[in-house]
Amino acid sequence: MWTVKKIKELFEMDVHELGRIANGMNDNRVMFVINRHINYTNVCISKCPLCAFWRDNGYLMSKEELLQKVDEAVQRGATELHIVGSHNPDVTVEYFEDIFSEIKRRFPNVVIKALTATEIHFLAKKEKCSVREILSRLKDAGLQMLPGGGAEILCNDVRRIICPNKAKAEEWLNVMKIAHEMGLKSNATILFGHIEDYRHRAIHLYKLWKLQEKTKGFVSLIPLVFHPENTQLKRWGLVKEKTNPVDILKTIAVARIVLNNFKSVRAYWVGLGEKLTQVALNYGANDVDGTIMEERVTHSAGANSPTYMTVDRIIRLIKRAGKIPVQRDSFCNVIRVFN
Repeated sequence: MWTVKKIKELFEMDVHELGRIANGMNDNRVMFVINRHINYTNVCISKCPLCAFWRDNGYLMSKEELLQKVDEAVQRGATELHIVGSHNPDVTVEYFEDIFSEIKRRFPNVVIKALTATEIHFLAKKEKCSVREILSRLKDAGLQMLPGGGAEILCNDVRRIICPNKAKAEEWLNVMKIAHEMGLKSNATILFGHIEDYRHRAIHLYKLWKLQEKTKGFVSLIPLVFHPENTQLKRWGLVKEKTNPVDILKTIAVARIVLNNFKSVRAYWVGLGEKLTQVALNYGANDVDGTIMEERVTHSAGANSPTYMTVDRIIRLIKRAGKIPVQRDSFCNVIRVFN
C-alpha cells in the first residue's frame, strides 16, 4: 500500500538505485505504437500560464482537413489517432461526433484516442450536460480511449498558478473515473519540472495509483518534462529552464515503481530527445510512445526534437538501449516483436 510519504521518500533516494529497482520491474521489451497526433485547434479561452500552444486567433480544422490527416496516417500504417486540442468555445460535441463516426466508417480498425479529461470537462460545461452524457455520445460515435493530458499536477495549490482556468484535480480524476466505469480505457500524464516539488509529484502519483486500484482503467503513464520557452511561467520568472536529466530519470523511475498497476511508463521522446530516451529505457520506462507524425503542443513550448519518428528509427533507438522493440496497439497488446 502506497502513501504520499512513502512515495516522497523514493524521490529522495539515489537515482541509480531507483533506476536499478525500476528497471528490474520490466522485462527486456520496450513498446511503441504507430500513431499520429492531430491537434484540431489551438484557440483556447483557458490561456494556461504553462502553455505556449494557445492563441486567441488561431485555427480550427475542418472535418475535411482532419480526415485528410487521418487518411495520411493510415496510409503510413497508423493504428492509433491521438486527437487533442484546447478549450475552444466554438467547438461542439457534434463536431466530434461527425468526425469520429466518419473516421470509423472509413477506417474501422484504427483506434480513436481523443480529448483530454479537461477537454471533456470543458465540453460538458459548455453543452450544459453531464460528463457521462458527453462520453456516452462520443463513445457511440467511435471514441475508444482517452489520452492522459490535462493532468499536469493533481494538486489544486499548483493548478491555481499553472492552469487556473481549467478542470481542478478532482474534476480531472472524476472524468477518468466515469470513463473507466463506461469501459473506456485511458492514459495519464504528469507534467513536472515547473513550480511543483517532490511532495506534489508524490501526491499526483498516489492519486493515480489509488484510482487505478479501483477502476483498472489506466493503461500508460506519460511523464512530461515541462518546456518553459514561450510560456507565461517563464515570462513571470517562475521557471527559468527545463529540469535536469537526473531529475527526469528519477521521476520516470519513481513512477514505474509506484505505478506497478499500469502496463507501461513511457519515455516520451518528443520531450526528452533521443539520447535521454535511451537512458530512460534503463531507468524504468518500457515504452517510447510512437511515431507521432505531427506534434505541436510541446514544440510550441521549445522542444527541438523531430516531429516525426519512423518505425525504423524507433527500432534502432530501442535496440541501441539494449532492449527488444515491440510494436503494440493502444492498449499495450503486442502486434509484432522485432528480435
